[in-house]
Amino acid sequence: MADQMTGLLSGWLRRRRLDKADPYLRGRVLDYGCGVGMLASYCTREGYLGVDIDGPSLEIARARHPGYRFATVLPPGRERFDTIVALAVIEHVPRPAALLRQFARRLEPDGTIILTTPHPSLEWVHTLGASIGLFSSEASEEHEELIDLRRMRELGDEARLTVQTYERFLFGANQLFVLGHGAARGRGEDVEPLHEKADAAEEEQV
Repeated sequence: MADQMTGLLSGWLRRRRLDKADPYLRGRVLDYGCGVGMLASYCTREGYLGVDIDGPSLEIARARHPGYRFATVLPPGRERFDTIVALAVIEHVPRPAALLRQFARRLEPDGTIILTTPHPSLEWVHTLGASIGLFSSEASEEHEELIDLRRMRELGDEARLTVQTYERFLFGANQLFVLGHGAARGRGEDVEPLHEKADAAEEEQV
């Protein structure tokens, strides 16, 4: 998918996703669906690989971040990563379980996968925002499946991954998932959304 920035609030939404992912970044990072490479600013040159199918977006990324690696496909071989990031990507994939299995094969044993995706219950907010130019209409039209916590657990099981951390943000309209090979943190399998706490913090910032 092309790196869409057409909506008035698209840049702000992207920065919020990046800020949510930032605390979980460590070691070697694969930025899948990197677009123009905004996440690269959060990573070291030697520890970053950005992958995106959109050539023009990668040209911008390379110009903005000289010395960083960018590619249109994952390089062949056994290169593994401590952190795999896919922000606003999985909802555009026709076979999300296959994508997670691919990530699992590239993940270090103690590594984590960071995903963000819109929450299905508030799809109407995104659709309405896209229709009046606040969000990208192209990105909204390309959604394959919107995934909630229950569905992500099912997909994780297929890929032998566990949802370790889950949080709703942007007033519950968006979700952060952190998956890994190990058990869920804190509450074991009983991972609950933290959107009430997150939303209160966001209201203070507005």
